[in-house]
Amino acid sequence: MEDRKKPPEALHAWLIILKAWRSMSRYLLPTLLEEGLGESDFRVLEVLLHKGPMPVNAIGPKVDLNPGSVSVAVDRLYKKGFVSRVESARDRRVRTVALTEKGKKMFLPLFRRHTALIKRAFEDVSPEELQQLECLLKKVGKRAESLAEKPRAILES
Repeated sequence: MEDRKKPPEALHAWLIILKAWRSMSRYLLPTLLEEGLGESDFRVLEVLLHKGPMPVNAIGPKVDLNPGSVSVAVDRLYKKGFVSRVESARDRRVRTVALTEKGKKMFLPLFRRHTALIKRAFEDVSPEELQQLECLLKKVGKRAESLAEKPRAILES
């Protein structure tokens, strides 16, 4: 009897992506929890570290959090002294959030550790495979993004 492999299926690939994501999250989360941070706190700190100070309403889209979640995360980080909030002189509704020195001192070593853990998880993946993976995930992401922008009626026909 000939051993036939089933052709790859998109659903199966998606399940593998989800399983890998969950495994990575379980692997990385304890490091964040050691510092008393949640995942949303980490995302906010990361964007402030790499992009610099920004208005509260600009953070959400960059870290995939809704406005309420961003506000709660910023409030938590502010209470710990990791971020500052400054109201705009021109528009009091606009608050700019920035990483404080205390925040940088705590977050930089944590981010380096986080990066090292990710690198360790990818040790069995060659640079060529990593490039392929990035390319494929971007392709799927861009396609999903374009489909999400279309009205549902078109998708279901």
